[in-house]
Order: sequence, then structure tokens, then C-alpha cells
Amino acid sequence: MEIAYILIQCDLGAEVQIINEIMKIPEIKEVRGTYGIYDVFCKVQSDTKEELDQIITNKI
Repeated sequence: MEIAYILIQCDLGAEVQIINEIMKIPEIKEVRGTYGIYDVFCKVQSDTKEELDQIITNKI
């Protein structure tokens, strides 16, 4: 089992829309809005590192 934690910066006011879209990805296990430099935190989980790389590169 592979897990990655992603921090995302987004445009002001776009946080809710981005969180809602990210939550549609089945491999996303947790999404939270944050304060500070980064706006969104998400936890991604997959069976292999290759699958994890593909999810991060193509879906997020």
C-alpha cells in the first residue's frame, strides 16, 4: 500500500470547488482546507507506487 500527502495552492476563493473535485477521485482518502501558504491538503492511497504516480500526475 502506497500513500502520499499532497499540499495544493489554489486561487483565492477556489478552495471549495477544488476540494469537491478532488473528493470525486476514488483513491483520495482525505481532503482538508488549510490556512497558510497551502490551501488544500489531501491524502492519496493506492496499491503501487506507479499507480500513485499516475493518480498524482493525471488526476490531481
